[in-house]
Amino acid sequence: MATDSMICRVCDNEERASEGYPCDQCGTFICLICFFKGVVRCKDCTVKFGAAGSTENA
Repeated sequence: MATDSMICRVCDNEERASEGYPCDQCGTFICLICFFKGVVRCKDCTVKFGAAGSTENA
């Protein structure tokens, strides 16, 4: 059985792929909850490029 779930690269929760957004820098999956909190970069990109564009520390 195929699933469309992905791991959020901010909070590590498993969510449906259709219910999320890509990281602004690298395109990895960010879940709706993190996105609604204002997070637009994954943990790795937040570390690499700084906290600009994110309201939450990684």
